[in-house]
Amino acid sequence: MIRYEIYPSQFGEIGIAACEDGLVGVDLQTGKRPLPVKAGWQRGSTDLTDAAFEQLAAYFSGDLQAFDLPLSAAGTPFQQSVWRALCAIPFGETRSYRELAGAIGNPKAVRAVAGANGANPLSIVVPCHRVIGADGTLTGYAGGLEMKARLLALEGVLIG
Repeated sequence: MIRYEIYPSQFGEIGIAACEDGLVGVDLQTGKRPLPVKAGWQRGSTDLTDAAFEQLAAYFSGDLQAFDLPLSAAGTPFQQSVWRALCAIPFGETRSYRELAGAIGNPKAVRAVAGANGANPLSIVVPCHRVIGADGTLTGYAGGLEMKARLLALEGVLIG
C-alpha cells in the first residue's frame, strides 16, 4: 500500500509518498507537476515519509548534502539508469543532459535522458534540478525554473 502526506516547508508544500520498500514520490505541490496521488493511495504519514521530510528540511536549511533514504520509484530500466546517474551528481555541482547521457554509457541518448529526467518522480531527493543546458542555462524543471534556481543557489550554484 502507498501512503502519502503533504508537508509544509520554506520552499512550499511537499508531497511525499512511500510504500513498504521505499519512497515512490516526492514533489513540490506548487510546481507544474504536484504529487500525482493515484487510486488506492491513502493519506497519512509513515515513518518513512516523516524521515524523508526531516531530511528534506535539513537539506533546505543547509545541514544535509546527501539523502539516505530507500527509493522505490517505478520506471523503465532506462529511466532507472538515468535516475541512478542523477544521484551520483554531487551536491553543489551540475551536469548537462549530454554529460548525463555519457555517464550512463549512451552518449547519443540526450533527448531520452532529458525525458527520463523530466519523469523523475522523486524531485530533490533524486536531484534532477542539478541538470542544466549544455550552454550553462537553466532548462525545464517540474517545480518551475525559479524553484530550480533557488535549489541550485541553496547548493551554492549560481546560474548567470
